[in-house]
Amino acid sequence: MPLAAGRHHVAIPGPSVMPDRVLRAMHRPAPDIYSAEFAEMVHGLYPDLLAVARDTEANVAIYIANGHGAWEAALINVLAQGDRVLVLSSGHFARGWAGVARALGAQVEVIDAGPGGALPLDRLEARLREDRHGAIRAILCVHVDTSNGVRNDVAAVRAAMDATGHPALLMVDCIASLGCERFEMADWGVDVMLAASQKGLMTPPGLGFVFFGARAAEARLRADRVTPYWDWQPRAAPEMFYQLFGGTAPTHHLYALREALTMLVHEEGIESALARHAVLARALWAAAEIWSRAGALEIAVADPSRRSHSVTAFRTEGDHGTRLREWLAAHAGVTLGIGLGNAPPDTPDWHRLFRIGHMGHLNAHMLLGVLGSLQAGMVALGIPHGAGGLDAAAAVCAGS
Repeated sequence: MPLAAGRHHVAIPGPSVMPDRVLRAMHRPAPDIYSAEFAEMVHGLYPDLLAVARDTEANVAIYIANGHGAWEAALINVLAQGDRVLVLSSGHFARGWAGVARALGAQVEVIDAGPGGALPLDRLEARLREDRHGAIRAILCVHVDTSNGVRNDVAAVRAAMDATGHPALLMVDCIASLGCERFEMADWGVDVMLAASQKGLMTPPGLGFVFFGARAAEARLRADRVTPYWDWQPRAAPEMFYQLFGGTAPTHHLYALREALTMLVHEEGIESALARHAVLARALWAAAEIWSRAGALEIAVADPSRRSHSVTAFRTEGDHGTRLREWLAAHAGVTLGIGLGNAPPDTPDWHRLFRIGHMGHLNAHMLLGVLGSLQAGMVALGIPHGAGGLDAAAAVCAGS
């Protein structure tokens, strides 16, 4: 008998669960966008965004866009036609950002570690030493690739760059990590960081953020592809309020973001939020590692030190991934994420793989509910798995 009636839980890696408070903040009439009250609320967002990014000296531009728009905004403000960029790839989304760079006229080199692979920093360092004249203008990498759940070591990338003395900008995609993973923009020497509203920031999709430091601001002076809408200069330092958004403000998204940042920065606190994500991730991994001992399921990233605290991807045999997703949606009221960009060419990703998002507005009972439902699905479908996975997850939560 299906048990899916009740509140459905969408456990995909974004859009993440939105708090009721955030939804209620949006439920209001359109404001006067020229009022002092609205302007004060909007200006109060910026120091909180910088606190999450851990760089109070950076600039931030807010765009009415998703993460793909933030990719384009970040690139168009620092590159001239024909500039060379080097992309460190460990998954689908690094390759996607590389594609945007090519479309904007950049010469793109990719150092590919393979899905979920460790970034080959030795190859990066060797390539930068070869580039004696500084032709490479920027290094691009993704902090957390949601296609496979890998977390890349951004500080180590900066260390490899510093070891060569290379002047390239370091540009990092934190769409799936901001607010969930430790990220230190200032301490790690990141020149450009981009994010979006729909994951760790617990806000509906539709806002993109580009944070940039002094070196990136200087690079903007020679960028020759900047268009009026994507230009970050008037957004970061506007002469008129409307320039913050290139026109009419995304009013209700901003109200939602205000409530989400209040919860994240002023109530829970960034350090507590990071610790919560770490514990819940370890709980999920504990269950999965027990299940994998006698079954057809495993975490895509084998090394726990390289796993993301915001999303975990799983590999299964045959079509178990599809069967589990369909059973959980129909019988347990849980939606899992489809696989993306990791399976062999002859097997569709969504059959072998699935993903669980554990980011943003999530607590122990929500995660344990997903894991209990997943275990029930494996029992119902006769999918082999080790016994005791849910107990292992509960033990991690109990010991936090």
